[in-house]
Formats: sequence, structure tokens, C-alpha cells
Amino acid sequence: MNRKKFILLGIAAGLVLAGCSSFGSKLLGYKPDYKLGKIKKIIYFQPAVFPEIEEIKPPTNQAFFSAVTDQMSLYSGNIKTVQMDSSMDYDNVDTEYIKEVGKNNNAEAIIVPKVKYFKVGIGKYVFSNQVLVSLKLYDSDGNLIMENQYDTYKGNARLIGKAENSIKVGTKGAIKDLIKNLRKLKMF
Repeated sequence: MNRKKFILLGIAAGLVLAGCSSFGSKLLGYKPDYKLGKIKKIIYFQPAVFPEIEEIKPPTNQAFFSAVTDQMSLYSGNIKTVQMDSSMDYDNVDTEYIKEVGKNNNAEAIIVPKVKYFKVGIGKYVFSNQVLVSLKLYDSDGNLIMENQYDTYKGNARLIGKAENSIKVGTKGAIKDLIKNLRKLKMF
């Protein structure tokens, strides 16, 4: 009897943990009409950072691209990632510029990211800096394919940690969720 309870409790705990892993990720929208096909090259712009404080942009960019290269190496060694040295306004994306960049670099996909910082704490006591990483995926013709975001606070409920680690966790979560949704919707 004890063994059955233990096995049942283990299965229930596993289901709860598996369900909690996707709490931080959110699919904001997608266009089912467009198919990406085989992706050989992806271009990433530098993330738009909010709040716009100049001192946090270089470490944010470094942590973001470190997470991008780590995460993309897990999926396929054949996909090249290219880093753009400029950022783009996340809310007002210039699709003509996206087309130009995609065609000039022979890229099948372009990602426009945004990193939004927020503090977790009580009153004046701040426990940690959490981030909300948002990604917009475009094809080389400038069509918005998919948009998603990952909230490190909701996803991991981490109360202690550096902002750089939160950026890495958020970026990896957003990319993993983006690829999972692309596969689930059979968009490539």
C-alpha cells in the first residue's frame, strides 16, 4: 500500500512540475498562412532594452547573445546565427529594413528581441531583477511569423539571482518556446 502511494505521489509531482515549466512562456500571436521552410541562417538584432538606461545595454546584449548561441547550438549545428550590431524598436518594426537585411544576408529568419527589466521585492528591498524577454520572428520577406515572450519570474519563480542570469534563462526559455511552437504548428 505504501509503495502504491509513493508511486502515485511521484507521478502527481512529475505532472505538476511538467505543467509549471511553461508558466512563464506565452505565445502572443502567429500567422498560420506563412511557412518558413528549411532555416539555414537566422539574424538576431540587439534587444531593445526597457528601461532605456545606457549602462545596462552592453551587459544585456552580451548575456542575450551568449544565451542565443548556447540555445541554438542545442537544436541544430546547421543553423548559423548572425548578430546585428544595431537594435530595432520592438513596437514599431521597420519591415522594409527587415526585408533588406534578410535578402542581403541570405537569411531565412530574422528575430527582433526586447528585454524588459522589472524588480521583485517588498517596498525599498529589492530581491532580484527579473526580465520579460519578447521575440518577434520574421521571414526574409518581412512577414511577422510569430511573437512570444518568456517571463523569468512566472517561469522559474526565482527570487535570488543576478540580472545576467535572468536574461539567459529568459532568452533560452523564449527561444525554446518559439521553436516548440513552430514545430507544433508545423510551420517549418
